[in-house]
Amino acid sequence: MLGPHEDKVKDLLGRMTVEEKLGQLQQLTWTGATGPGGGQTEEVERAARAGLLGSVLNLHGVEHTNALQRMAVEESRLGIPLLFAQDVVHGFWTTFPIPLAQAAAFDPAVAERDARVSAREARSNGVRWTFSPMMDVTHEPRWGRIAESSGEDPYLGGVLAAAKVRGYQGGDRGGLAADDSLAACAKHFVAYGGAEGGRDYNTVDVSEQRLRNHYLPPFKAAVDAGVATVMAAFNTVSGVPAHGNPRILTGVLKEEWGFGGLVVSDYTGVEELIAHGYAEDGADAGRLALAAGVDMEMVSTRIAGHGAQLLAAGLISEDRIDDAVARVLHLKFAVGLFESPYTDAGAAVDAPTPAARAAARETAARSMVLMKNDGVLPLDRGLGSVAVVGPFADSTDLHGTWAGPGCRRFPSVSVLDAVRAAATGAAVTHAGADPARAAAAAGAAEATVVVVGEDPRLSGEAAARSDISLPAGQRELIAAVAATGKPFAVVLVNGRPLTIGDWADGVPALLEAWHPGIEAGNAVADVLFGAVNPGGKLPVTFPRSVGQLPLYYNRESTGRPYDPDEKYTSKYLDLADGPQFPFGHGLSYTRFRTGPPRPDRDTVTAGALARGERVGIEVEVANTGDRAGDEVVQLYVHDPVASIAQPVRRLRGFARVTLGPGEKRTARFTLGAEDLGFWTNDPAGQYVVEPGRIDVYAGTSSLTDARCTLTIG
Repeated sequence: MLGPHEDKVKDLLGRMTVEEKLGQLQQLTWTGATGPGGGQTEEVERAARAGLLGSVLNLHGVEHTNALQRMAVEESRLGIPLLFAQDVVHGFWTTFPIPLAQAAAFDPAVAERDARVSAREARSNGVRWTFSPMMDVTHEPRWGRIAESSGEDPYLGGVLAAAKVRGYQGGDRGGLAADDSLAACAKHFVAYGGAEGGRDYNTVDVSEQRLRNHYLPPFKAAVDAGVATVMAAFNTVSGVPAHGNPRILTGVLKEEWGFGGLVVSDYTGVEELIAHGYAEDGADAGRLALAAGVDMEMVSTRIAGHGAQLLAAGLISEDRIDDAVARVLHLKFAVGLFESPYTDAGAAVDAPTPAARAAARETAARSMVLMKNDGVLPLDRGLGSVAVVGPFADSTDLHGTWAGPGCRRFPSVSVLDAVRAAATGAAVTHAGADPARAAAAAGAAEATVVVVGEDPRLSGEAAARSDISLPAGQRELIAAVAATGKPFAVVLVNGRPLTIGDWADGVPALLEAWHPGIEAGNAVADVLFGAVNPGGKLPVTFPRSVGQLPLYYNRESTGRPYDPDEKYTSKYLDLADGPQFPFGHGLSYTRFRTGPPRPDRDTVTAGALARGERVGIEVEVANTGDRAGDEVVQLYVHDPVASIAQPVRRLRGFARVTLGPGEKRTARFTLGAEDLGFWTNDPAGQYVVEPGRIDVYAGTSSLTDARCTLTIG
């Protein structure tokens, strides 16, 4: 592994003892707040002074990080600075919408903007490394960490992962050493989103082709974007825990992809090799993880604690230790720690700026999805009376999971307060979760906003749900409001797709707002009253029932596809076929018309594709309504005859287009070998583009049937 600091790294390595080297491979936590066990504060200070610590998790603030940094730099023998890390997932002080919501914007600029604001705030508070973006593709809404993901599609996930990496790491702002950049971390490598039953940390059994076609692509996109670090996953991958899996961490990531950065364990992930039944004891866990490709251990201490003993016994090599340490040191040089180990107190950002709040508000509104509208929305600002009801109507905690330290200091704007600010001439009344009081308020108002969903604590890590319907009492509240016969709109605030089929058909308007962050209420009001025309699309499928799960658009066909008139086909006896709302679905306050996809040629050879040629596809989209709005044109492919059965649709392009009334535009896409082929089950990694027909679909959701045909010769 070579880099711009190679000579300096070699010099340091040559002067380090084995114990000091092993210390660089250790990350300890200041608080112990993200996993089992207590804080390690005393041990952190002791190890820092002794030069036996590489990184610290969960400590921020200029005064605190500088004080600890002085112990490492000024009191240890070699003065190697510490690297401070934090889970800055969708905001530091300024909370943006959860990542699943950002995916609904179908706009990489949204993810990049969140990362830029977050990096500026966190870096000014001593943090130089974030454990984000998470790019685990998942088909499991029961899994709480779907809130941190970009949903069920690997292409969308890859585009957004690359954008987030660019945003964190500086891009054109001067790279990792810039004072508004963070080292990013692609997590969790790999297939964590495939946990059986959606139960966190659970088993993942996956074929080679599914691994490479479905789970790996977002990570490859992040690596290609220059991501500095990668985090190993908690789960097993076909029987082998990821933290001890050399084929994944070394074979694919470091050798096949040429990743030269740092691989960090997840929280006590090395220790957990014992519970997996893969390692006999702590020493064995350390040996297996280091040999597999883990370069730094988070919180548990099996590599550093047993490394000298393992080395003396010949169970690990000093070359492997040196490789891991070199990766740590290269990162520290890259983020500017050796040149500037301390943070400037005078430059610290200690609160969301007006510009950051404006960015969060715009992002939240851009991420919302209008799922249904029978003409109730947008609300008229001239209404004489509006009721705002439901358990989250006045909530100031709509930040969502993994919201960062800002959520404890800066409450979300409530929907109630924002409606009052938006409808200044209206009498705005409020009722909470009681159905009778909500119905009374709705009956006395000209229109009602019903705010229901999940508390942020019901999604995120260790927050799997077996029942993903609305929590108790909320369906009854909606029914009570509906019984008044007055106009109303339901706003969902949630961290996952929910099963809403038992009530969604009976509501006149439904807005998916997700957990929108610090500017939650303002963004909701912007959409409700038409200041923003919603243009988001679902990045995940909404099932009719939990019994359908897993349910996803990019499924493979069976030998007996669904046929309502034929008994012996793939279906449920007691449930309609398909989702409640499909991937890519989303409405607007205006109307759009999209034309069929038009290719620039009908045939292309596999050889031409291998040489880098691409097929152009054009799709015309027109705004046929009376107000400006956004449409997301989506491009899908299907290989109907292949040596491995292919998904019925695969997203391979999208474009969010803003059009005025009567305006039309042509969205342009290109398809290359990476779009028209697939990975086989060859464990060595074989990608093929096979001759034959490819159906290319374009439209405004995954259910589009407008298509053209391309032949690969």
